[in-house]
Amino acid sequence: MPTGPQIILTLKVLVAAVTVLLVASLVALALKKPRLHGRINTVFFALTMATVIGFEALLQFVNVSATFTPEAREALRVHLWFSVPSAVLLPVMLFTGRTRRKSIHIAFGVVFAILWAGTFVTGVFFLPHN
Repeated sequence: MPTGPQIILTLKVLVAAVTVLLVASLVALALKKPRLHGRINTVFFALTMATVIGFEALLQFVNVSATFTPEAREALRVHLWFSVPSAVLLPVMLFTGRTRRKSIHIAFGVVFAILWAGTFVTGVFFLPHN
């Protein structure tokens, strides 16, 4: 069974990796390549959802209070304040993008960007992995 620090380090790597995809998606948009933006976002969606589902499944099999220190549990709680709403918005973003509902897609995109910034900062910089 993985230890708390191993789980957190894995989470940090996955958050950083999908953030690279998100940035690539925004670069594609800036280069006026909306199809590429959509394709990258589809991969971003799939990998992020797989991470969320995998992390949740893993947490069902570990004793959270024995695996994570109180500091790590509090940091995870704060991280979840950002990551859960981000994950809830992802299907909405995918739907509005695919159906070309540009105005609502951009509005949700702004909210998602703020939430993802919190997800990234709390996931990469605040979670203790040692």
